Amino acid sequence: MVAHVAANADALSNLVHWAATGEPTPMYASPEERAAGIERGARMPAAELTAWLRRSADALEEGMAALGDEQWKSPVVTAQGRTVPATELPWMRSREVCVHAVDLAAGPSFADLPADFLAALCDDVVGKRGAAPGPALTLEATDTGDRWELPGEGDPVALAGELHRITAYLTGRDGGLTAPDGGPAPALAAWL
Repeated sequence: MVAHVAANADALSNLVHWAATGEPTPMYASPEERAAGIERGARMPAAELTAWLRRSADALEEGMAALGDEQWKSPVVTAQGRTVPATELPWMRSREVCVHAVDLAAGPSFADLPADFLAALCDDVVGKRGAAPGPALTLEATDTGDRWELPGEGDPVALAGELHRITAYLTGRDGGLTAPDGGPAPALAAWL
């Protein structure tokens, strides 16, 4: 996961460069190059991996701090092929860091993240999942009242639980949700 987060900072720095200069600079040369970089990082000694993480995060922060108002409005293209304004880059980084911090299972869980962040993450995931095949769902956060509808196949399955459990489920982690019949919540395809 640490290599994944470090590689993400490098990739987002490419988009910052694009926004700053107008020179198209994709996040990754190819999906294969992305996977190979993460794999290389996973084999690095801890000190080297930590140095890469710090260096890439610092470079991203420095690049974003240097963007002017007009540059923040510049369109860039994500690894999924979506054209977005550069103003989306901080959200993309926050999403990456927070979700993978949970994946490391070394401290924070989704329950420790702010509710407004979790709700925004659910909005983001539902927006991306809406175009993918999968089961129709209605999801309700019992602690906040937030609600999402996910179009899909069949009659909608109603799932309810705390916001952090809904977020974990939507992002492909075990949220501990069960279907109304007591069985497991329907399996979901990858969202990114």
